Amino acid sequence: MSYLNDFLSLVYPNVCPICGKSLFKNEKVICMKCKHHLPRARFSQDPDNPAAQVFWGRIPLYRVTTGFLYNKGNMIQKLIHQFKYRKHKEIGLFLGEELGIEMARISDFHDISIIIPVPLHPKKKRKRGFNQSEILAIGLAGKLNANMNNNILLRNTFSQTQTRKSKYERWQNVEGIFTLVNQEIIENKHILLIDDVITTGATIEACASSLLKVKGIKISVVAVAFTGK
Repeated sequence: MSYLNDFLSLVYPNVCPICGKSLFKNEKVICMKCKHHLPRARFSQDPDNPAAQVFWGRIPLYRVTTGFLYNKGNMIQKLIHQFKYRKHKEIGLFLGEELGIEMARISDFHDISIIIPVPLHPKKKRKRGFNQSEILAIGLAGKLNANMNNNILLRNTFSQTQTRKSKYERWQNVEGIFTLVNQEIIENKHILLIDDVITTGATIEACASSLLKVKGIKISVVAVAFTGK
C-alpha cells in the first residue's frame, strides 16, 4: 500500500495550499515551513486579549480566544479562503486541531462539554456543501475531549454575507435570526461556540444572546482568526 501511495503522490502530489510545494510524508495539510510562519495570535492565556475585548459591555462571555491573526493576503486568509470557497475540508480539520492543541493547555477550557458551531441557514449550507464551523468543531472536539452538537442552535432566517457590511449593518443582518432547540442538553454546562473569523463579533453576539436564555449556561468562544477591525 505504501508503494501505491508513493506512486499516487507522484502523479497527484499533495501540495501545501500556501506555498504550493509538495508535502513530505511527515507533513500534514501544510508544509512545516509554512506552519512555522503562521501568524499565531497567542491569545489563549490572556483573558483580556483583543478578541475578548470586542465583546466587552455587549455580552457576558466566560473566555474568548482565537488561534491566528487574519489580514488580507496573509497565510491564514489564504487557508480560510481555500477551506470555505474551494471546499478543502482537510484545511478546516487541521485548523480545528491546531485550536484544540492550544486550548487543551489552558485549564479554563478543560470543563467544556459541548462545542456548538455557528450555524448556517440550510439554503447556504446546501449551496456551499458544508458548514465551515462544523468542520472546525470536528477537528477541535478530538483535542478537547468534547462533543460537537449542531442540533441546538439553528439559523431560521437567510441573511446576506457579512463580508462587505459595516459594523452596524452586520449587527442588523443577524439580529434575531437564531433559534434555540433541545436546550435541556446544555443546561448548567460550559459550552464552546466556534466560528471561523471574529471581525465585529455581531454573529457570535447574536448566537450567544440566544444561548444565554438557558439555565446555568457558561459560554466561551473560539475562532480560527481575529481581524482586529
